[in-house]
Amino acid sequence: MGAVELTESTFDQYLRNATAPVMVDFWAPWCKPCSVVSPILEEIAEQHKGEVLLAKVNVEDWPGLASRFTVESIPTLIVFRDSQIVTSIVSAMPKRYIETELSITLGWIPKLGTDSGVLHKLD
Repeated sequence: MGAVELTESTFDQYLRNATAPVMVDFWAPWCKPCSVVSPILEEIAEQHKGEVLLAKVNVEDWPGLASRFTVESIPTLIVFRDSQIVTSIVSAMPKRYIETELSITLGWIPKLGTDSGVLHKLD
């Protein structure tokens, strides 16, 4: 399952109904760094299926959402838990950086016995 495209009318309800923390990728089609980070976020969401969800907001189509969350540069990743912001990352960052930030924020630990770098939620 890929990222869910959010709009001004679906944003709040999606966050309220989310069964896991939500990574919201604020992006635009013309943004080259956005196209670099997008597959990284998809991969993280796939590796952590059930532990984190991925949603996207096209800032050209929904500038009100970008303004609401003070998105001044893209890509911007904002992570929500229970509809509250828990962390954000501005700019295209490497996968390891994003995973480290998520591990700190969401309580993930490296899976022992592998060198894959895959992180799993700490129970």
